[in-house]
Amino acid sequence: MSPLQTTWHHIRRSPFQSLIATTAMFLSFFFISTFIIINSGLSTVLKYFETKPEITLFLKDGLDTATVENLQKDLSSYQGIKEITFISKEKALTIYKEQNKNNPLLTEMVTASILPASFEITVSEPEVLEKIYQNYSTKTNVIDEIIYQKDIITSLLNWTNATRQVGFAIILIIASISFLTMITIIGMKITNRKDEIKISRLLGASSFYVKKPFLLEGIIYGLFGSIFGFLFSFLLALIFQKSINSFFQPITFIDLNVNFYLILLFAEIITGTLLGFIASWIGAKRYIKF
Repeated sequence: MSPLQTTWHHIRRSPFQSLIATTAMFLSFFFISTFIIINSGLSTVLKYFETKPEITLFLKDGLDTATVENLQKDLSSYQGIKEITFISKEKALTIYKEQNKNNPLLTEMVTASILPASFEITVSEPEVLEKIYQNYSTKTNVIDEIIYQKDIITSLLNWTNATRQVGFAIILIIASISFLTMITIIGMKITNRKDEIKISRLLGASSFYVKKPFLLEGIIYGLFGSIFGFLFSFLLALIFQKSINSFFQPITFIDLNVNFYLILLFAEIITGTLLGFIASWIGAKRYIKF
């Protein structure tokens, strides 16, 4: 009987233990895949805000054209400025009405005179936002209010870091439990076949020969656990892609990029087989000492 046939024989003789080992690996790689997909989405969201930094300066009422033009000229002198858009009172009213077109009660009493004119400034370097804010927050004679994305980016960054830390902790705990479960199950299987192993050794079989079926068994658990864990995670991503992306519009939180998922699957298969091999090797080394 070949080592592969012996391995299959071991799996069939103790299906419950084999199912536990495969399930443990499945859960590990399901959480790993899910975490990587979520982390990729969070990175996309963070990158979106970092690469589209914007600050809005709301102007005081009653400024003359020369003052507004000088202000725009001063703003354009900052390095890293991508675009400066002047929003007049009339344009602000148009934007307001468009945003609230489904709620006429909010637009009936609003006129252009009560809305402030503003400058919307987009930059290529987020650091420029802070400089503009610091310089213009003191110019209360021309600037009424300043709004920019510092708080949004900071909060998003803190939330992303917290999610990553929690995700890493959960994955580490589950992977450790799966690893120890694999070692224990391989050890139990070896103990149940102690007499068979002794007879094989007496007949001249090498230590590696009797260990090989158990090593292959661990590799099979890791292989199938990683494949099914990935597929289940990918299936959930496929099912909820539209609703999640709709929530995060205009950002594509879940991007079903074929290359990304193929690389992820390949990496998880390698990791799964390697973890399965190492766990079974430790178990075999620990329990086969004759």
